Amino acid sequence: MSPVVAALALALAAVAAKPAPTPSPTRVAPPPYEADLLRLSELMGALAYLRDLCHDGDGAEFRRRIAGLIDADPRPQEEKDQLAGAFNRGFGGYRLTYRTCTSNARTTIAAYLTESERLAKAVAARYGGR
Repeated sequence: MSPVVAALALALAAVAAKPAPTPSPTRVAPPPYEADLLRLSELMGALAYLRDLCHDGDGAEFRRRIAGLIDADPRPQEEKDQLAGAFNRGFGGYRLTYRTCTSNARTTIAAYLTESERLAKAVAARYGGR
């Protein structure tokens, strides 16, 4: 497992362990980390596709991590579905664009790994209770 995937795993575990606010009968505002989690989910989808396309061998790890995060999320299914949708957008967008691993795909992977690690650590530090 690459160091970046390991860092994502630790940060996502911290976020998943933090319970979301209990929803009331009326719609409550999303948690303050919602936008970051949606972006992280989208990045993970893109990385799942691109890392497999470029034969890095860990695309399944990104799928496993997002599934774990979604399963651990105590919010209603509708809100969990938003995370899955963001992951699928990231995956599908690159599936339409890239058929082979290129230098641009490698550049995108490097940038997305950096952004994912930064986001995961920031969310965990702010909201993960660690």
